[in-house]
Amino acid sequence: MRRRLAALRAVLGLAVRTAPAALLGCLLTAAAVAVVPVAAAWLMRTVLDGLTAPHPSGLPLPVAGLVATGVAAAVLPHVEQLVRGELARRIAVEAQDRLYAAVNSTVGLARFEDPARLDRLRLAQQCGQEAPPQIVLGAVGLLRTALTTAGFVATLAAIGPVLALLVLLASVPVLATEFRLSRAWVGTALRITPYERREMFYGQLLGDVQAAKELRLFGLGPYFRARMRADRAVVDAANRRTEQRAALLQGAPALVSAAVSAAGLVWAVRAAARGELTVGDVSVFVAAVAAVQGGIGTAAALAALAQQKLALFGQYLDVLAEPVDLPALAPVRPAPPLRHGLELRDVWFRYSDRHDWVLRGVSLTLPAGRSLALVGDNGAGKSTLVKLLLRFYDPTRGAVLWDGTDIRHFAPEELRERISAVFQDFMRYDLTAAENIALGDVRTADPGRVRQAAAEAGADGLLASLPQGGDTMLGRAFLQDPDHPEEGVELSGGQWQRVALARAMMRRGPDLLILDEPTAGLDPAAEYEVQRLLRRHRHGRTGLMISHRLGTAREADLIAVLREGTVAEHGTHEELIAADGTYAGLFRRQAEGYTAGSAR
Repeated sequence: MRRRLAALRAVLGLAVRTAPAALLGCLLTAAAVAVVPVAAAWLMRTVLDGLTAPHPSGLPLPVAGLVATGVAAAVLPHVEQLVRGELARRIAVEAQDRLYAAVNSTVGLARFEDPARLDRLRLAQQCGQEAPPQIVLGAVGLLRTALTTAGFVATLAAIGPVLALLVLLASVPVLATEFRLSRAWVGTALRITPYERREMFYGQLLGDVQAAKELRLFGLGPYFRARMRADRAVVDAANRRTEQRAALLQGAPALVSAAVSAAGLVWAVRAAARGELTVGDVSVFVAAVAAVQGGIGTAAALAALAQQKLALFGQYLDVLAEPVDLPALAPVRPAPPLRHGLELRDVWFRYSDRHDWVLRGVSLTLPAGRSLALVGDNGAGKSTLVKLLLRFYDPTRGAVLWDGTDIRHFAPEELRERISAVFQDFMRYDLTAAENIALGDVRTADPGRVRQAAAEAGADGLLASLPQGGDTMLGRAFLQDPDHPEEGVELSGGQWQRVALARAMMRRGPDLLILDEPTAGLDPAAEYEVQRLLRRHRHGRTGLMISHRLGTAREADLIAVLREGTVAEHGTHEELIAADGTYAGLFRRQAEGYTAGSAR
């Protein structure tokens, strides 16, 4: 209960801060809409009693009042709809922005690799935009219904106090049932979220252009459709069970309400026959019984829905309340330019206590202004080491030092401003070519700087060859301009690699340049050209390179061979060849792969 009250305060506070005028307008129109049916019922009573009187008189004023309430009943709902729509939009935009501000403030990657947290995030995404306006508008609707119901309860009490009490008592089971069902629906939503998220994944997979080739080659469409249908069947079964339970639980209170309504009608007719009630009294009494029962049912449903949304909104608040995942250690220091070098000092790392060690006591030094290549088998820990340098994770033991200072003493965003990188799994943004490059540093993204970065990456010729140059949309997910529906251009893997390189070049003079398989996907001529450009770009800069191509790795000043999370060898290319160890064996095997074909 305390958690729901906290959620309610958060939502109402959001509405007051975001759209106070729209909220006030919504409350005023809701109050006006609530008063109209009560006023119309009493005016109708006056008119009917006047018409059945022996000498009808004084009818023009109540008739005029009925006309006015009719006009109000016709106009006010449309005004209310406009105000409610504006209030809902403003709250939804602010709630969505706060959610993604919180998500974007996550420093590392661990939370994006936690399935339970991803389920919570999906619920937060679902209810974060929908629930706040629904809760606020539900509260306004509840207030409106309460005002109307209170007016008709007072009407019933004036005509038949005992029956008014019976109608109110009959509403207690309705309220209890709705609140009980709201808890059931919340439980259902929490249970089915993992299945819905997986179903969404299968749906995206079946419509993804990157997956289309393998899905068709291996005939995987029916397989994933079957899995998607299986997850949907679980979701539908859970919803069906809750719906069936709702139908059973709601049936008995509905019968009680119907019996009370029938008893009230019989009583009113008999009282009118005895002359105890007028025709107008019977009319307003019947309308009041129906309005009170309907109002209480509506109020119960609104309150139950609000309770359900507040419970789910707690998932949203949990995401917003998450503490900083990788806080800077005190004292926090500014990240200075790299003058002396990087050092990994006895670094151990594993992703959780359930996982094996990925790095085991790694100690490495990269002097400033020099380049280091990391080589080794898949799973040796190369990419994990890069994640530690970028502070996507912190070492389990040991430290990463920047000019002798543990990087945990730097604000992560300041540290990352001094680094640029090309990842092996680089992003392919469905934006224009120029925008894809400019994302490397949006603060300096003028056209001239974009062209310069493209030239440094050898992508200037690619941009010139595109139909609209740098303004050409890449990918085919979106139209650049609905009024000019030219299709986007799909690049080859090597062309995308050049765009990713250009994006890394956008950051002016990074202290550290990280290249994760920078020439993967390039043909030999393109690889040679990119290597030449990178050699020039790396000159005098500190660089870290990961590559399975030892011909590329030999360009580095120093080479470290990782094996099973440890540094197996370390030195220059010449030193490692002379040592005739792991590196020398790998280098000879790769060289033989290139020469064997020509020998045959």
